[in-house]
Amino acid sequence: MTRVYLDHAATTPLLPEVAAAMDRVNREACGNTASQHGFGRAMRRTVEEARERIGEILGLDQSSIHADRVIFTSGGTEANNWAVRCLGRKVGEAPTSARLLVSAVEHPSVQGPADYCAVEGEVVERVAVERSGIVSAAALAERLEQPARMVSIGLANSETGILQPIAMLADVCRARGVPMHTDAVQAVGKIDVDFRQLGVDAMTVAAHKFGGPLGIGALIVRSGATVAPLLFGGFQQDALRPGTESPALVMGMRTALDIWQRERALRTARLAALRDELQKLLTAAHPEFVVHGAEVPRLPQTLNIAMVGTDRQALFLALDQAGVACSTGSACASGSSEPSPTLRAMGCSEAELASSLRFSVGLTTDRAEIAFAAERILGVFNGLRRTSDG
Repeated sequence: MTRVYLDHAATTPLLPEVAAAMDRVNREACGNTASQHGFGRAMRRTVEEARERIGEILGLDQSSIHADRVIFTSGGTEANNWAVRCLGRKVGEAPTSARLLVSAVEHPSVQGPADYCAVEGEVVERVAVERSGIVSAAALAERLEQPARMVSIGLANSETGILQPIAMLADVCRARGVPMHTDAVQAVGKIDVDFRQLGVDAMTVAAHKFGGPLGIGALIVRSGATVAPLLFGGFQQDALRPGTESPALVMGMRTALDIWQRERALRTARLAALRDELQKLLTAAHPEFVVHGAEVPRLPQTLNIAMVGTDRQALFLALDQAGVACSTGSACASGSSEPSPTLRAMGCSEAELASSLRFSVGLTTDRAEIAFAAERILGVFNGLRRTSDG
């Protein structure tokens, strides 16, 4: 063993069963899903059957003509942009001075479009988190004493894995008539996610986070929720997201979720055991290490840990050379030299901000890799600290 991949929160390997399903769709027929001939109708059936199955697994209400909708996108970034910019807004409605609320610990694909909405004239407010990284229902309720167009708070943080009490927060929004979106990209395929039980109006999903293909995600939209299109120029997906769907990518997403549904209990337990083992090995050697989110519910696969006394960029680069792939934060913020906005919003010390890395396990991770990674991480940390002390 010379290298270990511990950055599954950024992207996961394509599962062989998923690759086989996609290849089968690509080989069986060629047809545009919007075409009326037999080839097109066959591809349309593939897409619609997958759409229904994805909705079933994610807990949508599909029992009536006014059903919840699975609207395919190019991935999580597009879906988040769409939700932030268009949820609670009608077709043709110009940007106004309405308020938009997002939490202070959101992914860049939520923060970025929120900033753009501010340029367009909306009032954008960041909802603070407690030291634990949690948004309190009381804090959100206070912010919603004044009208707002929408609220976006992620189900699971991409850096720390901390889980938000989304159902409780959605209750607060619903009581005030404000639509709510949640970014569930990190959560789906790792923990049970039921759209209706969460109570939100829109939810983002991305297939490559749970063994599916890159290039496809979805915005889940509750029946009756108002959302304007982000793109124009076609009638596909009720003209809400025009463009020809890819049957192969859709089948890949469906197959990956089918596998999750089949293995979910075992998968969640296994990921948590591997993550906890890595955490134990590191903190046993250095009790001064700080595990972010250790005291609150978090995803089973994510470990964000401050190895105080080192520089996170130097540690990251040295670990890559030593054969351990990890991250200094979300992949969409990769390359930034700035400390994590998420950890800063949680009130972490400067020493913690300067030394925090994210390690995330996945389906291909095993105990031998955890032991290898822990040995290399500790070796690199001790070497850098001796150099710093010297």
